Order: sequence, then C-alpha cells, then structure tokens
Amino acid sequence: MKQLRIRTLAGLFVVAGILSWAGARLWNSIGTLPRVPLAAPIVLAVIAAVLLATALSIRARLRAQRERRPGAKGVDPMMAARALVFGQASALVAALVAGMYGGTGAFLLEFLDVPARRDQAIYAGFSVLAGIAVIAAALFLERVCKLPEDDDTEGTATA
Repeated sequence: MKQLRIRTLAGLFVVAGILSWAGARLWNSIGTLPRVPLAAPIVLAVIAAVLLATALSIRARLRAQRERRPGAKGVDPMMAARALVFGQASALVAALVAGMYGGTGAFLLEFLDVPARRDQAIYAGFSVLAGIAVIAAALFLERVCKLPEDDDTEGTATA
C-alpha cells in the first residue's frame, strides 16, 4: 500500500477550493448561495477523533507487544490494514471537503457585514480546520501502521 503524499492532499485542497470559490461566485450571481451546514465541522471532528483514537490504540498495542508485556494483545494485521484504508480514504475526502468549504468561506469573506453570511463563513472556517484535523490524524495513523523497512538491499526477499 502506498503512503499518502502531502502534495497530493494539498493539490486536492487547492483545486477543490478554487472550483468551489468559482462555483460560489456563479451560484451567487444566479440566486442564493447554498448553506454551509452546521453539522459539517462536527462530523469532520468526529471522524478525526475516531482516527486519532484508533491510531493511539494500535500504537499502544504495538508498544506492549514489542516490550513483551504479559497479557499484551497483538494487533490483527487485517484490522490494521482496514484502519489504514479508512484513514487514507478519510484524508482524501477531507482534503476535498476542506477545499470546498475553504473556497466557499473565501467567497463569503466579502459579505461579513451580513450576519447570516458571517455565520456561514465561520462554519466554513471550522470545517476547514476540522478537515485538516482529519488529515493530520490519518497521517498519524498511517505512520503508526507503517511496517519497518527491510534490511535486505538486494531485493531477494518475497513481499
């Protein structure tokens, strides 16, 4: 499984932000701008908390197993792989969603004198922060689940 690249996540964030900003400008010229839901930052924060809790749990179990503590529960490789896939998928989606809300929030900065638009800009800002928290938690989970490098330099070992 390949590691996530910060460059890829940043690219998704920027492209989604630019498209969202342009879409918000277009949508505003046609009619009303769609609302930024209050649940967006909450859901993203919950996902970040789940990813962080999973990473901390796996890290503690691996540490206990490495130190050969009596009664230490090992880490099921399939469970670790599933957690890793969930983390990577969450990071990719969070980069897109955070970029989308970032672009919308950047557009809404022009209308801070309108109370409803100011609230929407605040929700969008919190969504961006929560999306970044999801990405950070996913990268931490990926780091925890990373296998140690092989010492074999000739490539004769099987995968």
